Amino acid sequence: MSHKVVTHWKGNLQFESDNPSGKTMLIDTSPENGGYNSGFAPKAMMLSSLAGCSGLDVVSILKKMKVPFSDFRIDTFGELTEEHPKYYHTVSVEYHLYGENLDEAKIKKAVDLSVEKYCGVMEMFRRFSEVKTSIHYHNV
Repeated sequence: MSHKVVTHWKGNLQFESDNPSGKTMLIDTSPENGGYNSGFAPKAMMLSSLAGCSGLDVVSILKKMKVPFSDFRIDTFGELTEEHPKYYHTVSVEYHLYGENLDEAKIKKAVDLSVEKYCGVMEMFRRFSEVKTSIHYHNV
């Protein structure tokens, strides 16, 4: 399977990128780099892709396992190299799940399955960075 994404320059440092689903998004950079901050920054978008990929897995697995939760957030942190080309040499992914009487064993299993087996973006990140994960249970 292959994907095609078309990214079209919109002027200055802005680009509009499509998705196989037909949705579009704006890519830009910060004013200190000559942009307008009007869209997603490319490197930060990679962290969003990582969190989104793993999050989709975790929610799907938890639904199949019939594990209830009331909220779910993923905090992703990337540490850039000092020299160009700058890339994330270390990434931390923190899974925060909220709910009453959370089933920690099943949640851990769902996260582990995503991290170790299903999330392709996670596997791509492992090719160039050290990926650390943690799970935080918030029983409310």
